[in-house]
Amino acid sequence: MGAGKTATAQLAVPAGRPETGAARGATAGPAVEIAHLRKTYGQVVAVEDVSFSVDEGEIFGVLGPNGAGKTTTVECAIGLRSPDSGTVRLLGLDPRADRDQVHEIVGVQLQEGALPAKLKVSEILDEYRSFYRHPADVAELVEVLGLAGKRKDYYGSLSGGQRQRLSVALALIGQPRIAVLDEMTTGLDPGARRDTWDLIEGIRDRGVTIVLVTHFMEEAERLCDRVALIDSGRVVALDTPAGLAAQARGGKTVRFLPSAPFDDRLLVGLPEVVMVEHEGQHVIVTGTGELVNAVILTLAATGVTARDVQLDSSNLEDAFVRLTGRRPDKEGTPA
Repeated sequence: MGAGKTATAQLAVPAGRPETGAARGATAGPAVEIAHLRKTYGQVVAVEDVSFSVDEGEIFGVLGPNGAGKTTTVECAIGLRSPDSGTVRLLGLDPRADRDQVHEIVGVQLQEGALPAKLKVSEILDEYRSFYRHPADVAELVEVLGLAGKRKDYYGSLSGGQRQRLSVALALIGQPRIAVLDEMTTGLDPGARRDTWDLIEGIRDRGVTIVLVTHFMEEAERLCDRVALIDSGRVVALDTPAGLAAQARGGKTVRFLPSAPFDDRLLVGLPEVVMVEHEGQHVIVTGTGELVNAVILTLAATGVTARDVQLDSSNLEDAFVRLTGRRPDKEGTPA
């Protein structure tokens, strides 16, 4: 998979593409709008109350622990399942009432996608291509996804990672205006994963809206404009990855080694400082605003030098742990 963004630019909706009936029928507003979604299976509540909207051209991440309700939310959003209550609109269309129109504008890659073992990759691609009036260039698509050498192979002979790449290709083959990708890079090696990230960024750059369900924190930080963190069937946080990371410690943090002892009250009295803690010989200060400058200048005025200064290293994984009480699956196991 050596192709980069130059190749991927041809895979998104090309300029001048004829407007489809779905595009004409869609109303102005968010690309995806979900309000008070609820879904149960018998006595089990899979989704309690989920609401969020996704702007056109945005990469929107959906994160959460195993069993949080992420996949059920996505399946309701694309019309694969009927919610018990709540509403879903995709470019103004109802995914169930307007199924044919939605098919023209939404591409989907789900966790589990069983295909006939005795069909060749080329046959699968050709069949899916026939479903759309304005399909993507299949040769370009398989080249970018590293499947060019597998077109004559049977689906049953593909590895798990190769099947995942094919699933992504099928989601993009119709040149959708919205692409829903559920654990798209599970099973891919690190190099293939990063190539797929380049592909997704290239498609977004042409205006395609992407809803990305993922367990990989690095993937969400790299790709997503905003992230909804779902836990126990509810959205517990919604912000940019950087914004969620900042919540992990309740603000900015600076860690340093003072050149001499000092009274904590020297820093606690600053308007930028919320908390002062000690970890061995190091001092950890949490606060807001121009925290680093305030700490360094105040200490310097008393003859104390802040050495080995480290800025807040909290990230999206820290926010995940703080808000859900659990660590994400490092392998990206679907949930």
